[in-house]
Amino acid sequence: MSPTPLRFLYLAGFFICAALLGTAYYFEIVEFMEPCPLCMAQRFFVLMVGIFCLLAFLFDNFRIPSRLSLGLGSAFAIGGAFVADHHVYIQNLPPEDVPACGPSFEYLMDTLPLDALLNIMLEGNGNCADISWMYMDMSMPQWMRLIFIVFAVVGVISLIISWRRGNRLQAA
Repeated sequence: MSPTPLRFLYLAGFFICAALLGTAYYFEIVEFMEPCPLCMAQRFFVLMVGIFCLLAFLFDNFRIPSRLSLGLGSAFAIGGAFVADHHVYIQNLPPEDVPACGPSFEYLMDTLPLDALLNIMLEGNGNCADISWMYMDMSMPQWMRLIFIVFAVVGVISLIISWRRGNRLQAA
């Protein structure tokens, strides 16, 4: 089976994820914007989408690994969209309904077991309600929600194309 025309789209997805993570670390290290638990969860989803984009690129010649990579990458993109959507929800709550601010992420990592840490990360807290950056009237979580949705849609379409292409090759 020869590589698909979408192969380099998968590589572009990997580089986009790398750029998103680089941008997140720029804001953290250079601009001193401390990430909240939901921001950290979104970084994890970006990392996973990027890894599966790279795997889809590398295994494009192999039907099952490429489809598995596309499916899992799409699933992580959908999960990231849900986390970003929850983050946007918290940012739009009235001040009296915002959850209380919690301890720092580093403290949580040092003191909590993994399941409790994941639960707190996905729930968010008062730190998640702060909007410290906007571009074109959209906050970072709003942009990430949009980016995750695009990744999910492109991943599902690529999976469908891969499936149809594989079925045509079997019929020939």
